[in-house]
Amino acid sequence: MTTAVLDRAPTPPPVSSPPGRAPRLYVLDGLRLICALAVAGYHFGDSWRLDGVRPPAYFLPDAAPVLIYGFLGVETFFLISGFVILMSGWGRTVREFAASRVARLYPAFWVCVLTTTAVAAVLPISGGLPFPPLPDGWGVLVNLTMLAEPLNTPLVDTVYWTLWIELRFYLIAACILAAKPTERGVKIFAAVWLAVAVVMPVFRGAALDEVVMSDFAPYFIAGITLFLLRRNRSDPWLWVLLLATWLVSLQRVYGRTLELKPGFEVPVWPAPVLLTGVYLLMLVIALGYTDRVRMRWLAIAGAISYPFYLLHPRIGYSVIRNVYEETNLPASILIGGTVLGLLAAAWLVHRFVERPLAPLIRGFVLDRRRQ
Repeated sequence: MTTAVLDRAPTPPPVSSPPGRAPRLYVLDGLRLICALAVAGYHFGDSWRLDGVRPPAYFLPDAAPVLIYGFLGVETFFLISGFVILMSGWGRTVREFAASRVARLYPAFWVCVLTTTAVAAVLPISGGLPFPPLPDGWGVLVNLTMLAEPLNTPLVDTVYWTLWIELRFYLIAACILAAKPTERGVKIFAAVWLAVAVVMPVFRGAALDEVVMSDFAPYFIAGITLFLLRRNRSDPWLWVLLLATWLVSLQRVYGRTLELKPGFEVPVWPAPVLLTGVYLLMLVIALGYTDRVRMRWLAIAGAISYPFYLLHPRIGYSVIRNVYEETNLPASILIGGTVLGLLAAAWLVHRFVERPLAPLIRGFVLDRRRQ
């Protein structure tokens, strides 16, 4: 999931904005939370067995076929990340970029890993789950590094796989920033990356794909291209590159949809249609047509999307299953109530963990790098 913040200006700000800073893209904040909720809907409505036995469609016959497409929230997160990471990092040093990423990612992650471990230990469940048992104490410590996946350590929660992809993109972004590139240089890099990603599936299993990330690279590249279009929409080659990323993305999402096995037939066509809608919305945002939207609550929505995303799967499964066994309440009420509770928990993490700790960690990293 993307965790980027919009704090640097790639284009001249409006008169009402402080010099050197872009207007916060509040619509993008709202889109982040929608993506997190979509992923939660997919997880709670389609990727497990609520009672440990029966398929999701048994409990949610009307909603399950719709919620299944919530998996596209991940693709959208990556697209947002490609756009925002370049936008927020442009003109920064690698030191500043690294400090902002560490401060943004780790405080909430540490708390969410430990909270998830504690809740899963207190409310254990088994059967019909998309993950193995909790790792041992050492495994939990490895998870706290955010490197459990490359170290072949079981994940505390399933969604952490996306963080390893994000981290690799951040390394790529850091290399781009370190090179102090021109817009033309970034455009060429993005085009080459896309070309390599297109041919990489022919060499499935190649070590290079750990860097190329061929399955998800088109979304990051599309985000980068949208950032460049925000700066220079008159460049025809950027439009060609965006079109190319969209076409490759359609192929990738087609394959992802075919892999879904929720226990009922999943039509493929809605996925590319929805993804096309995401591309169009991101284009509207990137070109500045939503810059005047200044609803403050959207900023809060964006802020809690990351901790909500981290907290929702294993904790949500445990709470829903245990409450169901005690009350036999309808699945819609159980899932809705759990989502509301997790949103409240995410706000607490943001308010009492991220807000006070992020500036301290950012300052610590900057000071350490200067020594």
